Amino acid sequence: MEQRRRLPPLNALRAFESAARHLNFSRAADELSVTPGAVSQQIQNLEDYVGVALFKRTPKGLLLTDPAQTALPALREAFDRLAEAASMLTAAVDGRRLTVSVAPSFAAKWLVPRLGKFEALHPQVDVWVSAGMEIVDFASGEVDLAIRYGSGRYPALEVNRLMQETVIAVASPQLLETNPLNELSDLANHVLLHDGSPDADESCPDWTMWLAARGVKGVDGARGPRFNQSSLVIEAAVGGRGVALAKRTLAQADIDAGRLVAPFQIATAVDFAYHVVHPKAKGRLPQVKAFVAWLNAEAAAHEAALRTIDNGSGI
Repeated sequence: MEQRRRLPPLNALRAFESAARHLNFSRAADELSVTPGAVSQQIQNLEDYVGVALFKRTPKGLLLTDPAQTALPALREAFDRLAEAASMLTAAVDGRRLTVSVAPSFAAKWLVPRLGKFEALHPQVDVWVSAGMEIVDFASGEVDLAIRYGSGRYPALEVNRLMQETVIAVASPQLLETNPLNELSDLANHVLLHDGSPDADESCPDWTMWLAARGVKGVDGARGPRFNQSSLVIEAAVGGRGVALAKRTLAQADIDAGRLVAPFQIATAVDFAYHVVHPKAKGRLPQVKAFVAWLNAEAAAHEAALRTIDNGSGI
């Protein structure tokens, strides 16, 4: 049998990757919790092994040699693959656990109310929901997949579109009993509630844009309270605090339950959508396959239900 090629020591490769990223042995040493001298020695060992210099010192600091620049991207990819493999080993040991990173509002208003269905279908899988807006570091191995609202451009990850989004004006029925909304101009008599979440700033029309697009005069679209989570602006509308311009996917359960109504029957499409993202290696895990398939089915049912509602109401 052909012998496998002997690889350089892993510690030397780690020291080189860190030093090449920082272009500084001291910062690499801090990252690796060793001394700068130890980093320098590991780099020397690697240079002796490969037979070429990897760094050159200049008055402005360290620079990579041509061979080092050529090899660095492949080495970084190799470390990423190793991290993925390690996370798969962990998942293989604990196949019950599935960790999903998701924005708090989507978790509260759409995902969590449906999770019981998945648990009934797959009682052997424990879903751990990690609600947050921060970027997921899949290399750590702690998160299996993420549900994100955006353009769908997530480099080096598998991306599966779930649902498109629209925005719709909503209010509590009790509020409209005392202060009707028969015409768009009647919004001048109401408090306007604003979705100030980060993704709303990028993709969704605000009240000023929404009113201008419909030629509404005499309504100040900038006034009213603002909330940094989409679920909070919906809850404020349910509580009768005013009229919200809300993400329909997140508000629909409250509309179906009668806690909210859409007085104008106007749904405005936005460019962003909800996506499932994960590393390719994670997609091979049985629990990830099952969860993604279930999400796709739930999303398709949700969008089909909205189409039925819209065809009946003329939205």
